[in-house]
Amino acid sequence: MLNRAYSLLEIKQVDDDARVITGMASTPTPDRLQDVVEPTGAQFKLPIVLLWQHDSSQPIGHVTHAKVSKSGIEIVAKIKKILEPGRLKDRLDEVWQSIKGPMPLVSGLSIGFKAIETAFIEKTDGIRFIKWDWLELSAVTIPANAEANIQTVKSIDTAQRAVAGQAKLHRVVHLNPPSGLGRAQPKSAQEGDMKTIAEQITALEAKRSASAARMETVMQKSLDEDRTSDAGEQEEFDNLSSEVEALDKDLVRLRKIEQAKAFAARPVIKAETAQDGAAARGGSIIVKPQPKLEPGQLFAQKVKCQALSQKVFRPASEIAAEMYGSDSAIVAEFKANVPAGTSITGNWAANLHSAEGAAVAAFLEFLRPMTILGRFGVGGVPALRSVMFNTPIVTQTGGGAGYWVGEGKAKPLTSFNFARTTLPPTKVANICVLTDESIRFSNPKSDLIVRDSLAAALRERLDIDFISPSKTAAAGVSPASITNGAASIVSSGDDADDIRMDIRSLYAKFAAANNPVSSGVWIMSSNNAVALAMMTNPLGQSEFPSMSMTGGTLSGMPVIASDYVTQAMNIVVLVNASDIFVADDGEIAIDTSREASLEMSDAPAHNSGTPTPSTSLVSMYQTNSVALRAERIINWMRGRTQSVAYLTSADWGGPVHTA
Repeated sequence: MLNRAYSLLEIKQVDDDARVITGMASTPTPDRLQDVVEPTGAQFKLPIVLLWQHDSSQPIGHVTHAKVSKSGIEIVAKIKKILEPGRLKDRLDEVWQSIKGPMPLVSGLSIGFKAIETAFIEKTDGIRFIKWDWLELSAVTIPANAEANIQTVKSIDTAQRAVAGQAKLHRVVHLNPPSGLGRAQPKSAQEGDMKTIAEQITALEAKRSASAARMETVMQKSLDEDRTSDAGEQEEFDNLSSEVEALDKDLVRLRKIEQAKAFAARPVIKAETAQDGAAARGGSIIVKPQPKLEPGQLFAQKVKCQALSQKVFRPASEIAAEMYGSDSAIVAEFKANVPAGTSITGNWAANLHSAEGAAVAAFLEFLRPMTILGRFGVGGVPALRSVMFNTPIVTQTGGGAGYWVGEGKAKPLTSFNFARTTLPPTKVANICVLTDESIRFSNPKSDLIVRDSLAAALRERLDIDFISPSKTAAAGVSPASITNGAASIVSSGDDADDIRMDIRSLYAKFAAANNPVSSGVWIMSSNNAVALAMMTNPLGQSEFPSMSMTGGTLSGMPVIASDYVTQAMNIVVLVNASDIFVADDGEIAIDTSREASLEMSDAPAHNSGTPTPSTSLVSMYQTNSVALRAERIINWMRGRTQSVAYLTSADWGGPVHTA
């Protein structure tokens, strides 16, 4: 879940030519909901994308520097400057004109973040965000209070408060600046509005300052005209003076109340469990333990109950209670989310993609570790370089040269070569069809069948196409494998000495290209991994003691073993992981349908862009079947040709007997 913390942008410096701004993006000051976002709890990696009004389709630049301290987060951000005429240049120019200047139209910053560690604040409804992932920063429109000297204003999305179990919601209170005569401007009554002690003090101080300034103005007028004040001026001055005295007394009282509250405040208690949290608030809670589900099983149960709900025209929550018990996790899942379907109200599939909650998270947990891609960045394996879709990637393909120059001689010129590309979103998908009987009359193990069917289809396609040398790019459809077009060497043989020669040969390919393997990873078949693990010398000692059938390390670098690196490929791959770019939206989209008509083929010819008639469609409704579609949006590319080298005919350990 993405939370947003809003604050006024206090611009300290503007470089109009470079479009660079510096200022304070966030502070630990409690907001009007009494929430606190700790600046020192921010986790982030620069550069951070800078968006316009939290619209991911409107990036405007990047946060290039961020200095975190207890008092806040100071940032340096650069807004993109486009020289070529066009809609992008016009949009970015409009953004810059809206932000810069002494009275900017847009003066707010909003930090988009995801909570990692939180705690309730005693005697308030506030939440303290102790640790949080900083995902993006946005320029947003927030009205500024001219009398408040650009004070920080922040609001947390109410969705987070609902998840945390807090029912009480507050409105953000805007302070009313005093008028020129020192009288407070009228404020329309709003249900739920309430000022904190600190806000009341701020308002009274602003009011006192305006009244005192008006008193000086009244007296200065008569002095400038070299006369005594008239009756009207004297009356106004006396009234203002009485008002200032009354305000001073109220300020003394409010500060005493503030001190008393500070003295009585208790520290935030960090609750590790629900029982700890209840004890800290003086309550009690009884937790009934639930059986631990296998990864992805909760998601499969949800799909099953929703499919049956359409069949028997009953709420999915009732079906879940009958099948798994009223206290089961799946019943809570339905209670926590609004039952929805397609875009038609009451149909169950409309919110399936956007409101999955724990079910999708569990499905991802099951799928990702089983793929080659999912193994990078886990268990000591270096991570691939993550980028955003459609973000320009610039690589240097040729370097310049340096020359010795004699006295008085002209300096030679040199040049460089660069390449520019992007990673557009591409998707891997499949459709699985189940009959009503397989859903309605099976035991709970059918949940695992559904889960495995969906996961296996995506896992196989991703693994094979990521590593197979024969996989070329299909424009707008799928990327080439990381080995396609990479340097290859024929394996020396199958004994230990030959294997060590193969390792040296692959290293030599990287060395010849001046590409150090700073984040090297081996990828090989499970059979080759087993062969290395079992290989011994004449004394019975293991030749490669750090290897196992699931991977391990080889020559000091981690190994990914996969069943989808087949014996037919017969390859062993050395990858410099930091040179492989990957864009991944991190979600699996699942849709189901009972009304669709499908072309029952693993090579369908239909295309919605150029539709053609066909008589080979099968109706899900007519055959009492349910279609489940799984889809993941992902793309990758090799940063440079020298990022990958691989062995061919790598049959380490010799052939395997299958008879």
